Amino acid sequence: MTIYEDTNSKPLLDLLDRIDSGDMLLPDFQRNFVWEPSATQALIVSIANNYPAGSILRVRDRQRAFSSREFEGAPAARTDHTFLVLDGQQRLTSLYQAFYGVGDHRYYLDMRGLIDGNDFEDSIHYLRHNKSAVARRAEFTFQAQELIVPLAVLHRGSTGFSRWSAQVARTRQGEERDRLEDQLHEIEEKWINRIDQYVFPVVTLSAETEPAALCTIFETLNRTGVKLSVFELLTARFWSHDLRLRDLWEQARAEHPLISRFDVDPYYLLMAIALAGGQARSCKRGDVLNLTADTVIHWWPRVVKAMDRALTILVDDCWVLQPRWLPYATMLPPMAAALACVDDTRGAAVGAQREQIRRWFWCSVFSQAYENAPNTQSTRDVNELIAWFQDPQAQPPETVRSFRFNPNHLREVTPRQRSLYRATICLMLASGNAPLDFHTRAVLNHQLLDSSGIDDHHIFPDKFLADRGLESRQRDIVLNRCLIDRSTNQHISCLAPSTYMAELRDQPDFPMKLVLQSHLIPCEPESGLWADNFDTFQAQRQELIASAISKATTGVVAELAN
Repeated sequence: MTIYEDTNSKPLLDLLDRIDSGDMLLPDFQRNFVWEPSATQALIVSIANNYPAGSILRVRDRQRAFSSREFEGAPAARTDHTFLVLDGQQRLTSLYQAFYGVGDHRYYLDMRGLIDGNDFEDSIHYLRHNKSAVARRAEFTFQAQELIVPLAVLHRGSTGFSRWSAQVARTRQGEERDRLEDQLHEIEEKWINRIDQYVFPVVTLSAETEPAALCTIFETLNRTGVKLSVFELLTARFWSHDLRLRDLWEQARAEHPLISRFDVDPYYLLMAIALAGGQARSCKRGDVLNLTADTVIHWWPRVVKAMDRALTILVDDCWVLQPRWLPYATMLPPMAAALACVDDTRGAAVGAQREQIRRWFWCSVFSQAYENAPNTQSTRDVNELIAWFQDPQAQPPETVRSFRFNPNHLREVTPRQRSLYRATICLMLASGNAPLDFHTRAVLNHQLLDSSGIDDHHIFPDKFLADRGLESRQRDIVLNRCLIDRSTNQHISCLAPSTYMAELRDQPDFPMKLVLQSHLIPCEPESGLWADNFDTFQAQRQELIASAISKATTGVVAELAN
């Protein structure tokens, strides 16, 4: 007896409708949703371009062998559901949240950009759900004026878009109305219909499949699941040109330990080559796929060397000690490409470029320049960085010269805002004297982070604040976090800050001020730590971190209007 019920293509919007109705759920043992919004954005771009996005595996859940739960953001689970999804949770959850307007982010399409001929990738953006700009974009008058459509309008496909576009066109008069109707209709035919008609290959296991078999299948999927990448496609294409791309990649990892340590995606090297020597100096998927063997052969060694140099700057100057603390991996290709294009630099200019990269990095991560359309941003940055490298007196990149940051945003940043959270943690380490471990007083490095179980923990203990009525989001903000070793964190437990800080201070020869300052923690007698005053502590630490951001970026760090 086969375990397969059928293998058919299912429309994306039908799958999302099943999630919304509660007819398709998740087994409760599935991990939580972990995708970053940029990954969701990239998946939507793939769908709009009708690129393959993998298959879905589900089982007809007649046996009810496992506890089940709804997809994150969906209505509460039903008891009469039909299917459990075994493979495809992250993709389906990200798409459901984007097309139904739930979760931590809201997604929008810029119709004016599409009308002007911009790529779909350049015309989609997202915002955190609690931003004031989201409330404005929920108003139809704003949407009609700015020609911005929430992606949630499309969860009914072209029907929803047609209704929205008709309403928008009615806000115009005469020839302008007729022209806009035609333009929106063209967008519907070119882009919206693709989303409406997009299908996923879906494998459905029969209701008779034994629970033990389901567990084995699920375990195997999570251990061995891989997808065909652009790197694999080019590896196959270049074989006939006597270009062994995989051998070059293994050699790069062996000769440059940082590339291996940071588990750099080999696709990023190809993106960097496209940015450095491609016909259009662009790293969109099509541009990378169009690379010639001669271009790759010429640029590969220079880009590999430049990637290693970029990672060295991140580790040594920006204190990105481990890959999990890298705010945006998508910044690696433009860094490597720009450095590869000036690899003949010698003398003091090398140090100047290093400082330029450092400043550009901090400006980019704190302005969140790589949150939306990172490939487009990469093209802009590569061109501007090369010009800046070649003439330090020239204008710096737009990201640097227009940098602005509102330090009040730090009160909203939790581990869920991964990129900004990671950037802030790294800046804490990079801003003073070398950061010291609370337990050994040793200077932090990536080996110590691993061997001592050093991780980001609460300064005001989580339970201490919970007992005083603070919500989880307030307790978890980055202003209340720093890297603490396992032993110290276990000792702190739920103690009041004044208690455990006094214990640290009273240890013989403990360099209290030096250790705290190395993590940008207020340590003077008036610090909120000593009075167990979380509000005072937040304000004091925000001031310290804002000052560090200002110094690192030489930009404007002040409260700004939304």
